[in-house]
Amino acid sequence: MLLVDDHAVVRRGLRGFLELLNDFDVVGEAENGREGVAAADRLAPDVILMDLLMPEMGGLEAIAAIKQEHPEIEIVAVTSFIEEEKVTSALEAGASGYLLKDAEAEEVAQAIRAAYHGEVHLDPAVSRLLAQRMRARKDAEPVEPLTGREKEVLSQLAKGASNKEIAYELGITERTARTHVSNILGKLGLASRTQAALYAVEHKLV
Repeated sequence: MLLVDDHAVVRRGLRGFLELLNDFDVVGEAENGREGVAAADRLAPDVILMDLLMPEMGGLEAIAAIKQEHPEIEIVAVTSFIEEEKVTSALEAGASGYLLKDAEAEEVAQAIRAAYHGEVHLDPAVSRLLAQRMRARKDAEPVEPLTGREKEVLSQLAKGASNKEIAYELGITERTARTHVSNILGKLGLASRTQAALYAVEHKLV
């Protein structure tokens, strides 16, 4: 677990809480996006909690840089307020979660656990925002039609299944499940598993 935030008191508070939990190991901290990228290279954490508004290099740029070099690292974006452009930009850059800084400590822990397991955890207000966007594009058709297997994977996504759970349910490897998810997002022009799940619900695929 890597904490990237320009406020030392925030990092200290998060670290103090997370280190009380048995399933967390905070391996490092960084005070801006540039340091966060370097720390990701050096420490290879499973999950990064990334503030979006920081000096020198902001969180969005840092997320994109880290995901390009380390696609296996999961990143949860954290910010003080919801701004549609930043939400979509963070998800498109590769963030697997989006939280507000006023989130309860346990919700932060849940978001980190979800990211670690290949799942998405969004602040409820962010989920509503994405749902509204999906409704606005409800009639949009995929660039390419989904295969039968991809529809099965999409159905599992709509149930909130992780890659591991999808693999078990469909009798495929976790790597194959991850590939199917990536293909689905590409065909539908979506940025996240959550958007794919909302697409499935809106199009009555589940």
